[in-house]
Amino acid sequence: MKNKAVILFLVKFFATYLILGGLYQWYLSHNKQSFPNQPDFITKQVAYQTIDLGSFLGYSIQTEPNLDEPSMKVILNGKYVARVVEGCNAMSVLILFWAFIIAFSGKWKETLIFGLIGSISIYLINILRIFVLTYATYHYPQHTDFLHKIIFPGIIYGFTFLLWMVWVRRLERKKLK
Repeated sequence: MKNKAVILFLVKFFATYLILGGLYQWYLSHNKQSFPNQPDFITKQVAYQTIDLGSFLGYSIQTEPNLDEPSMKVILNGKYVARVVEGCNAMSVLILFWAFIIAFSGKWKETLIFGLIGSISIYLINILRIFVLTYATYHYPQHTDFLHKIIFPGIIYGFTFLLWMVWVRRLERKKLK
């Protein structure tokens, strides 16, 4: 079969994506049932770690639960400027990342190591992204929509794409040897 590699890639990609996505949706629905109108644990951790980064950099920044929706408020210099919702926690990006590297996998050990390093990198970039978006929203509120909808998603998806390219090139080089 001429397209066997492409079909195998697609099957592995979609199977991984559906399994990980399904597990994540189960986690979210369980959280919603157990803790209605509260953000999930991962989203809370992202908010807290964003605050830790801002505090480390010397900013007066804090977070608190939003009582109106399942999110965390981010308060910079006493002003509520941003919120961290479930979509901000990078889990959907991480699921997509893992689906690709598993679909385009080499040896399991290498895939696992690269996946873990890549996941930690994406997670840290996401924390930095949220902090910078908070800072930019505070100082340039007129550009919030553009920054939030165009620039900052581009940063995290662009970084993920770069990791995919590193992964593919690494596997290609190994095949050539």
